[in-house]
Amino acid sequence: LFSFDFVRWTVMDILSALKGGGIRSTKNIRHKGQRLSEILAAHARFVRGEDGGARADLAGADLSRANLERANLTYANCQGANFEGANLREAKLVSADLSKANFRKGDLRKADFTEANLAGADLTEAQVGGAEIFRADLRLAILRRADCGATNFRDTMLQGANFEGANLKTAILREAKLEGVDLSRADVSAAILPPGYKASGSAEN
Repeated sequence: LFSFDFVRWTVMDILSALKGGGIRSTKNIRHKGQRLSEILAAHARFVRGEDGGARADLAGADLSRANLERANLTYANCQGANFEGANLREAKLVSADLSKANFRKGDLRKADFTEANLAGADLTEAQVGGAEIFRADLRLAILRRADCGATNFRDTMLQGANFEGANLKTAILREAKLEGVDLSRADVSAAILPPGYKASGSAEN
């Protein structure tokens, strides 16, 4: 008998083929000659401390439009990887190296980026709503027009990040490091900002 997930991924792949693009199954993506599904399985064993596990090395990988929903990439090396248009909804990327990665137009809703390295990453027009980005490094990251509603940025390094046109409604920015960050062109309505911080000209003013 086929599992629900197998049937769901198969249907998604068929629809993607008919449309000439769209979400790609991890079974159909290869990196350095190995299927992404196999890399993720070995990484899951690594995270659990089991024999046969191996930390995922996806640095520079083309993971555009990959279906990584609920994938566990905790501690993974994804430096400079291309996640453009990928589905990372509810994925776990705790302490992962995502520096200079491309998440443009990706679905990162409710993903867990706790203590992840996202320095210099590009999240332009990404859906980040409800994500956990606690104690992460987002220095010099690009979040232009990103939807970050209800995202938790608490105690995150955001120095030099670009939030132009971003939605930060009800986002948590308490204790975030905002030196050199201009939120005047972002919507910070009902956002929780650090004490004394004022985004002049923001949507709430």
